[in-house]
Amino acid sequence: MHVGFIGLGVMGTPMAAHLLDAGHVVCSSVNRTAPAPELLKKGLQVMASPKEVAQTSTVIITMLPNTDDVERVLFGPGSVSEGLGEGGLVIDMSTIDPSATRGFAERFRMTRRQYLDAPVSGGEVGAKAATLSIMCGGPAEAFEMARPLLERLGRNITHVGEVNGSGQSCKIANQIVVALTIEAVGEALVFASGAGCDPAKVREALMGGFAASRVLDVHGERMISRNFEPGFRIALHAKDLDLALAAAAHGGVPLPGTSLCRQLLAANQAAGEWQLDHSAIVKSLERLASNTLNETRKENNADG
Repeated sequence: MHVGFIGLGVMGTPMAAHLLDAGHVVCSSVNRTAPAPELLKKGLQVMASPKEVAQTSTVIITMLPNTDDVERVLFGPGSVSEGLGEGGLVIDMSTIDPSATRGFAERFRMTRRQYLDAPVSGGEVGAKAATLSIMCGGPAEAFEMARPLLERLGRNITHVGEVNGSGQSCKIANQIVVALTIEAVGEALVFASGAGCDPAKVREALMGGFAASRVLDVHGERMISRNFEPGFRIALHAKDLDLALAAAAHGGVPLPGTSLCRQLLAANQAAGEWQLDHSAIVKSLERLASNTLNETRKENNADG
């Protein structure tokens, strides 16, 4: 296929590389940073604008940080909508607002072009290994057209529903589970450390029981080794939780655990940790534990 791939960041670069390796013709335009040299060596073509990318492509894939970025690339000046031909397909693999997604899809549908929302889970590791979980929302025809490309990028590919926005809602649910699980792992390790245990040994023991999880394995290790180089940045996860809380408020669904995680991520932001990996939520928990300990000591000293 002739594929336009816009958004060649931490996730997008290895994803585009897989498509090039599979023999697809891939082109892009500079969004915020220039394409990685490795992509140019593999044959990536670089155009001047998303419009030019769309004019040479039958499928457009976007992998961008937020809703505004997607709207700008799809509908702003020199955008995809100005260049994509009739029958063309947009696959948005970003994580954005489900309501906006439905609006974007309708705008393309009115001009006989197709739209599939297909956000992913698996982070940088999954993007590099082509093992992403991909959650798709949109017409079956669009899903089948996209499937050969998606199969080069992930393993667990699910057509969640024929209504656009279904994939985005599924991804938000994923982000709720991930956030609460990372918080739980961090809370458990902080508790273990405060109780005088070696958190590395505690993690090892938990990995053999019912508490075992991918998050405990990967992010638990990050917390213990203090490796907070971003696989998935706090800033992006906070954005996803904002989407969850906004959608939940609109639907009248309470998300108390999600609200707590969002507050902890806000504490990370206040501490200048916005660009760290989301496993650094443990740093906010550690500060809470330290503050509580200090307050207890003050009370004991006052009583003594």
